[in-house]
Amino acid sequence: MKTEMLDAVERKGLKEDTPYFEIGDIVDVRCRIREGSKERIQVFTGTVIARKGRGINETFTVRRVIGNEGVERIFPLHSPNVVDVKAIRSGKTRRAKLYFLRKRTGKAVRLPQRHSKHTVSK
Repeated sequence: MKTEMLDAVERKGLKEDTPYFEIGDIVDVRCRIREGSKERIQVFTGTVIARKGRGINETFTVRRVIGNEGVERIFPLHSPNVVDVKAIRSGKTRRAKLYFLRKRTGKAVRLPQRHSKHTVSK
């Protein structure tokens, strides 16, 4: 009963068209950044290493390497500041969480590409 009432309230804040992407995909996340009175869109490109939560609390973690330093950002999927998530390349994985990529460097970070009917189109 309690979760049904909470789900009904949360449904108002959910996005209608959530993008399709999976763990291991390389994605472009477009975020809205506010600096004073100005507003701009910033793109963060990286590999999705984790997804967790459900409903309004669903988040995903994107990792990329910048200047030999690993950077991870956690994005709420239904946040109004996350404008768009576009999958660029789909990666083949056998795990739900790709935390093992944190220990890898160079070409070892790349995942093999998935070739199936669910491939991502541009």
